[in-house]
Amino acid sequence: MTFAMDYLQQLERIGTRLSLPAVRTLHLPPLSDGVRKWGEFCALELEDGSLGLSYVMLGDTLERLTEAHRTLGLEGADALAVARGYVGGHDLQRTLGFAAANAITRHFFDRATYAPPDSTDSIGGLQPQTGEHIGMIGYFAPLAGRIVDSGARLTVIELRADLVGPQQGFEITLDATRLQACDKVLSTSTILLNDTLDDVLAHCAGSRRFVMIGPSAGCLPDALFARGVTGLGGTWIEDRDDFVAILPTGESWSRCARKTMLGAADYPGTEALLARLG
Repeated sequence: MTFAMDYLQQLERIGTRLSLPAVRTLHLPPLSDGVRKWGEFCALELEDGSLGLSYVMLGDTLERLTEAHRTLGLEGADALAVARGYVGGHDLQRTLGFAAANAITRHFFDRATYAPPDSTDSIGGLQPQTGEHIGMIGYFAPLAGRIVDSGARLTVIELRADLVGPQQGFEITLDATRLQACDKVLSTSTILLNDTLDDVLAHCAGSRRFVMIGPSAGCLPDALFARGVTGLGGTWIEDRDDFVAILPTGESWSRCARKTMLGAADYPGTEALLARLG
């Protein structure tokens, strides 16, 4: 099964144990660029205030959501029904389905009194060293500089052809097979939306560590850890009111959220968390 199918199967099981809140609303960033990164994610909110993030900059997703979101019938919708769109739905359904799935995960974690630990750095604890070859999936410009400065070799895999070519101290390429030579890999969580996860992981079988980071990496991690992901770095919203006020502006919402890093060895597992519910 795909990750999306595994994820949904877990959510269905959670839905048999919890009375899940309905969808309250969808929060969107502005169409104007604003401050990049902060204006790249939507948030689907459940009636209890649980928020799930999803990337909206694939193609014209944000434009279409902005135009259509008031006619999508999300308010009061069954959260699991929306989450099912993550499996096999069209691009808008997948985006909204992933956001709903992440919102259900947040609700479940809160009910199970579980929260992932804080991240200790911005590069997933990879600790790049001189002589290591680091793969980066999705170009994180500030992080690329830190990796190069460590003395490690860096290869960045991108989908955008306009970014391809040699950079100062590293290379950007479209060729995902280059990941096969990497010791450690840092990946954007966008691969959970663009159907590239399984192909990417197949190229990383020889890597000692595979860390996925991004604001939308707020999903149940079990199926990712089972596929070889060793760390999942996401965003934990601490102040709901402040967050939903800031998101439409495109400005930084870092003051109302914290970065998390969950390692495969540290996560108790969804079954253990379900047992906490009694």
